[in-house]
Amino acid sequence: MHSYWATSVILLLLSSVSSASDVNRPIAVSFSGQRSPSPIDGRLLLMISKDDSTEPRFQISAGPSGQLIFGQDVHALQPESQVIFDGTILGFPLPSLDAVPPGEYWVQALLHRYQTFQRGDGHTVKLPMDRGEGQQWNRAPGNLYSLPQRLRIGSGKGPMVHILLDQEIPPIQPPADTRYIKHIKMQSKLLTEFWGRPMHLGACVLLPHGFDEHPDARYPLMVNHGHFPHTFDGFRETPPDPDLPPVFSKRFKLPAYNRIVQQQAHEFYKTWIGPDMPRVIIVMIQHANPYYDDSYAVNSQNLGPYGDAIMHELIPLIEKKFRAIGAGWARFTYGGSTGGWEALAAQIFYPDEFNGCFAACPDPIDFRAYTVVDIYQDENAYYRQGQWS
Repeated sequence: MHSYWATSVILLLLSSVSSASDVNRPIAVSFSGQRSPSPIDGRLLLMISKDDSTEPRFQISAGPSGQLIFGQDVHALQPESQVIFDGTILGFPLPSLDAVPPGEYWVQALLHRYQTFQRGDGHTVKLPMDRGEGQQWNRAPGNLYSLPQRLRIGSGKGPMVHILLDQEIPPIQPPADTRYIKHIKMQSKLLTEFWGRPMHLGACVLLPHGFDEHPDARYPLMVNHGHFPHTFDGFRETPPDPDLPPVFSKRFKLPAYNRIVQQQAHEFYKTWIGPDMPRVIIVMIQHANPYYDDSYAVNSQNLGPYGDAIMHELIPLIEKKFRAIGAGWARFTYGGSTGGWEALAAQIFYPDEFNGCFAACPDPIDFRAYTVVDIYQDENAYYRQGQWS
């Protein structure tokens, strides 16, 4: 009887030790006063990866290859103050640090800076303002981050792990103008009033061939909507680089996709300057904001009057600066995916300002066709019901 009791106690103790060894050590994150002497608002992110091919901050996605990320808000975080990541902090795709299998990982932290907006509608919000990167938190200038370090996760032994945010993402250099491509930026009165601080809109402008040689000519305007363009993509004056190492595209499942991109961009340039190409101005809108890399080009109670700001402030400025005709019959709008939705919205909400709309594979615009689902009529979102099956 005593032998059985003693054996049971030993097994219970061994079980407790084994269980405790799987509990992760807390991880403390901080930044020094040398990096920022003033407190910071923002979202503090901790990233954990098994892949050492690139920094963990560039490996976060919702796809099957996405690595682990955990996050929490920080308010007026002081220099040298530690923020603790433990099993109570939510993550994705695993729910907490305690769910991370024991092993060796690459670990990195990043602080995504927020600003305080005293909005014209009376709301005070803290959000990350775009800083020229198109709302990419892992590339946003001014964000603090740590260099990746290899750590043992899941041992449950040893002192707390400390991570220092001793790096800062530098400013993004604006793209240079060329003979054909120009970049324009303006402060919007409408958006500034709404957000309670200076707010800007921008555009990447592709000028027609012969623009400088014909100073009295005026041109129709093609307005392209979509996600944030850093510059006018898909236009290359020089031939493709013959020494460019080929890169496989996982998205399109094509080998040497980067070479295809350069070739098509150069073909577009040759078409653009050809004698049969109509002489028009193409504009790519830049409307990144505190919520997303574009505004959906409509007025919104949550985001402000972006539709009016684009149509009544930005486009008139572009048309005046680059000698566009400046009338609804001489404009049309186009885009694909989100840009397709935005092009349709611009045509619908400003019907007299455009003479046509080309919308390719737009985001859903009607809940009767939410991709392939009619949410009002369909009994489920997984299969279609036929007469017999």
